[in-house]
This record gives sequence, structure tokens and C-alpha cells, in this order.
Amino acid sequence: MSAPTQVLFDEPGPRARRLNVILSAVSVLLLLGLVAFIIWKFSDAGQLESAKWEPFTYAVIQQTLLTGMWATIKVAIVATVLALIVGVVFALLRLAPARAVSLPATLVLEVFRGVPVLLLIFAMFLVFGNQIGSFWSVVIGLMLYNGMVIAEIIRAGILAVPRGQSEAAMSIGLKGSQTMRLILMPQAVRAMMPTLIAQVVVLLKDSALGFIVTYQDLLYQVNAIGRTYNNLLPTFIVGAVLFIIINMVVAAIARYLEKRMSQKTAATTGPAKGAD
Repeated sequence: MSAPTQVLFDEPGPRARRLNVILSAVSVLLLLGLVAFIIWKFSDAGQLESAKWEPFTYAVIQQTLLTGMWATIKVAIVATVLALIVGVVFALLRLAPARAVSLPATLVLEVFRGVPVLLLIFAMFLVFGNQIGSFWSVVIGLMLYNGMVIAEIIRAGILAVPRGQSEAAMSIGLKGSQTMRLILMPQAVRAMMPTLIAQVVVLLKDSALGFIVTYQDLLYQVNAIGRTYNNLLPTFIVGAVLFIIINMVVAAIARYLEKRMSQKTAATTGPAKGAD
């Protein structure tokens, strides 16, 4: 049996392999040196003293951080669900054949997509804060911005579906709404899933802007703890680690959903049982 053909690149020779090993070793040494330099600077500034990190052993501080994490997750979940609903609605409105429907939807989308999310959150709080509070100010701001971005993602996914799919659906008697719901939308969402998940991660990180309107999320609690115990840098390091953990959990859920959807697609399109 012949050796497999190298399609993307040629097999590196002995000299290239030695060079790769040397470059990898140098990169590791530079990375370790950078880490050592950062640790040395932290130590020189007194940020590694046990007194700076001792507050994190207190039960009240741990409970405060967990409360902040839940506040961040809660606002992200609610905003994500609403943003997905808004995204689907505006994607369909933009694809409407009637200009009287698609044009206003396009104008609204461009306005909210063009305004920074921080300004949307702050505007919601200034205008409606007394009625809706800081939680809904953050949720609505995130929903408006990310919903419009998701609308463009879904619209692009629908337009990327081959035109023959729509024509085949029409030929078997499906109406336009049925074609969109049963044929186009499922394929668009499945194709755009990685991009949608990436936008959800962006939304999760943007939720940290809630501390600007006194929403007591993780960043708000981290800032309060750091100022109370005069250990801002260690506290922000702990906060960063907690944000990374949350994002890793979201990424793991995303990989699971993508795997399930790909398995479902393979099972749907695979050969029927008993086929020759």
C-alpha cells in the first residue's frame, strides 16, 4: 500500500524537524520567562503577600463571589433567550418580500447594531431605571444589541442555503412560511451554530458592563472586595479566573450542542435501513 499523499504540505525533512523543535523550545522558554517576569513584578509590588490573598478564604467573600457569578449568569441567560427571539424575528422581517416591512426593520437593526452596547445599557438605566431597575436595564441593552447581530447572522445563514432547497419545497406544495420554518431555518441555524455560540460568549462578557449601572454582578463584587481589602490586583485575578471558568462551561455546552446537531443531521441524511 502506497504512503498517503501529502495534500496540504510536504513532509518536513530532518533539517525542518530540527528547526521546528528549536523554535518550539525557544517559544516555551520565552513564555516561561514572561510568566516568571510577571510573577516577579507581582512579588516586588507586594501582591503575592499572604495578607492580600487571605480574604478569599473567608466564607463571606466566597459567598459574595458566588452571588456575583450567579447574577452574571442570570442576566446572560435571560438576555441570550430574548436576543435569540429578537434575532429570529428581525431576520425574518428583513427577508420579507414587502419593502414596507423589510425597510423599517433594516433601519431599526442598523441603529441598534451601530450603537455601543454600553450606551444602550446606560440609556436604558437613565430613562427607565426607576421603573425596571438595573437588572432589566442590562438585559434590554444586551438584548437590543446582540439581537440585531444575531439577526444578521441568521439572515446570512438563510441566504446561504442553496436556492434549490426552496424551489424543491415549493414544488411539493409547501407554503412560504412552511418552507422557512421546516427547510430554511433549521439548516441556517445548524450552519451558523458556531457563530451564534461565539456571539453568546460575547454577550456573556458584555454582561460585565452591568456594574456601570450598579448591577451587582461578578465584576461589581470583585471591585467592591478589592477596594474593601485593598487588594485590587489579586481580586481581579480571581475574578478573571471565574470569568474564564464560566466561558469554558459555555464553550463545553456549545461543543455538546454542535455534536448532537451533527449526529442528528447524519442520522437524518444517512441511508435507510435495509437499503442495498
